[in-house]
Amino acid sequence: MATPIEQYLSKCEEITAKISAQKEAIHQAATWFADSIISGRVVHVFGSGHSRIMVEEMWPRYGSFPGFNPIVELSLTFHNLVVGANGQRQAMFLENVPGLAPRILRNFRLSDKDTALIISSSGCNIVPVEMAECFQEHGIKVVALVTKDHCSSSQSKREDGKKLTDFADLVLDTGAPTGDAMVKVEGLETPVAPGSTVGGAMMVNCIKATLADLLTQRGHPPKVLTGAAVVGAERSAALFESAYDEHAQRLSALFYQVEKSHQL
Repeated sequence: MATPIEQYLSKCEEITAKISAQKEAIHQAATWFADSIISGRVVHVFGSGHSRIMVEEMWPRYGSFPGFNPIVELSLTFHNLVVGANGQRQAMFLENVPGLAPRILRNFRLSDKDTALIISSSGCNIVPVEMAECFQEHGIKVVALVTKDHCSSSQSKREDGKKLTDFADLVLDTGAPTGDAMVKVEGLETPVAPGSTVGGAMMVNCIKATLADLLTQRGHPPKVLTGAAVVGAERSAALFESAYDEHAQRLSALFYQVEKSHQL
């Protein structure tokens, strides 16, 4: 049997191949997102549980740029305490409470010029599924990032059995296996070392890079957060300030007369 390191890296190579096979779909997602950003609107990005990692990978961090509305609910994503107050049991429970997603989105003035990226490895927990459903009700295109093998092998927590993929205009795959864990250890009953975060991070950065290219080609080069080691301290600081200012301006439109977008 291959060593754990060899197994994991080999599985990551398989994930890379699966991401590479989705070039056309990645370009389509980036095209929709470019349309939203150029129109002065945003791409809403949501993930609960560990899928929040991909939200933060998209924005804000080095090599990223404004145009996104990262939606991360701490009650659904704060895992550090594990047990006790704010523990993992509560987070996993809340992730499957019907009605929470529309309450979250009630905070924003949505537009059919917006787009959305919803990340959920299983695609079966209620909150991310309802989030996609709510976006579609507002005429917003939804891109779902799931682990296809895991999603197809899992049972939806919704009474109607619908999954995130049922409310997506485009479905992308992290390329991880069913159950996520990718390494088998001799003498250990269950596999270890998940892969969806690797595939998810690769996918969102492929989208980000393609999106930056499209924006630049269309005369709207993004303000990219860039380190001082690359462009010097003064230019780096200026890019950060201008990017944050643009983010604030974009989000201000989400709160102006917020009630109007909810009068369906």
